[in-house]
This record gives sequence, C-alpha cells and structure tokens, in this order.
Amino acid sequence: MKKGIKILYYMTVLISALVGVWHFFVPWMFQWYDYLPMQYENLIVGIDYTNYCFSLLLFGLSTMLIVLGKRALAINREVIYFYFFLTVVWMFRACLASFIEPWPLKPIPAAAIGQLIASDILAVMMIIVSASFIKELRRE
Repeated sequence: MKKGIKILYYMTVLISALVGVWHFFVPWMFQWYDYLPMQYENLIVGIDYTNYCFSLLLFGLSTMLIVLGKRALAINREVIYFYFFLTVVWMFRACLASFIEPWPLKPIPAAAIGQLIASDILAVMMIIVSASFIKELRRE
C-alpha cells in the first residue's frame, strides 16, 4: 500500500472520530435548545438520543478503524468493508450538505459553508482510499 494512501486512511478515520467526539457537545455549543419551546421536552430528548447515538456510532466505528488500520492496509477484506461503510456514511453526509440546504444560513453562514466544504473534502478523501482498496482487492 502506498504511503500516501496510508496517510489518507489514518487522516480520514481520525477526522471522523474527532467529529464523533465533537458531536457529543454540539447541542450545548450552539444552544440548540434556545430555538425550541421548552414545552416540547419529548422533542429535546429525541434530539439528544439521536445525537448521542450518532456520535457514539461515528466515534466507535472510526476508533475501531484506527485500531484495525494495519489490517485494513494489509487488505483484510472484513476491515475494509467497515471502511467502505464509513465512506458511504460520509458520502451521504456530503450529499445532504451539497444538494439540500447544508445548515440554516442564519445566524452563522460560515458554519453552514464550513460544514459543506469539510464534509465534501472528507468524502472525497475517503473515496480515494476506498478506490485504492478496491483496486488492491481486485488484484487478489
């Protein structure tokens, strides 16, 4: 496996893990609850549960791929399938940001544009690594 692909692999899973950790704190950082009437406590709980589950799954899968990185780069088919799944998750996120409003442009347009650019870049980097894995798998 080429050194550039190894670096890209670890960069993508590390960034993905950091996004998973960051997502645990997003509701408080951006005061999500200030926009919701407090009588909708069930909505707040639902948002929290969804966010926590997403954060844990994203962080857990990414961390698992960091730990199993040597196996993935040695073309272990099972580990590569997990990387493919993570790539699909980020491609889906990038498509949401690119083709649907990425985030309400008010009150912070830079946040919406930043998420759009970051998710697209990460998805492209993951597609490059996945294409390299597919190429290696076909050789075997």
